[in-house]
Amino acid sequence: MSTHPISLAITLPSGGTTSGLLQAPVNAKACYVFAHGAGAGMDHPFMEAIAQGLAERGIASLRFNFPFMEQGSKRPDAPALAHAAIRAAVAEAARHMPGVPLFAGGKSYGGRMSTQAQAAEPLPGVKGIVLLGFPLHPAGKPSTERAAHLADVKLPMLFLQGTRDALADLGLITRTTAKLGNKASLHIVEGADHAFHVLVRSGRADVQVREELCDTTAAWMAKR
Repeated sequence: MSTHPISLAITLPSGGTTSGLLQAPVNAKACYVFAHGAGAGMDHPFMEAIAQGLAERGIASLRFNFPFMEQGSKRPDAPALAHAAIRAAVAEAARHMPGVPLFAGGKSYGGRMSTQAQAAEPLPGVKGIVLLGFPLHPAGKPSTERAAHLADVKLPMLFLQGTRDALADLGLITRTTAKLGNKASLHIVEGADHAFHVLVRSGRADVQVREELCDTTAAWMAKR
């Protein structure tokens, strides 16, 4: 069974700290440095549910707040600040989980900042990146400009995308991941939106979607 999350204070390079939550089952097979999206922090129910689901599958996770979320701001951090927070969280995970393979990534903005950080300078010890709803473009403005840096990511990437995601046109995300070749894997979640909610008429519930996300992530990490 999974353990309860342990609260951590993660030291940031700019000075000060941000909050973290380490959830580490016994004999963890991997640890996921799990960054939150632009609209909700590390303790959002979705983040909590995914961390719990991964722990039940033998995968540890380190959730953390970006500085803007820690400070109660609604304006996401500039990329350089976000990248520094991700690097600090990766270093913290390595300290607490020595010898355990590390993965990075996250939900929406958190995933995009993780790929940007990796493209700029490799994240030490990280074996791959898991992206829960990569925000390819703003809602209603299909484009692939936000994917330009992905060519510079020299790690395997797993994209988990819903068919109703307003921030990632299905055709565009399919073509974008195909261009990345064998370093990108795309898993389509039928009927899910950007928050991985499904309509009642789909015959599925959100909890089933989260199980699918955790199963797919754990299996993908095991192969790495």
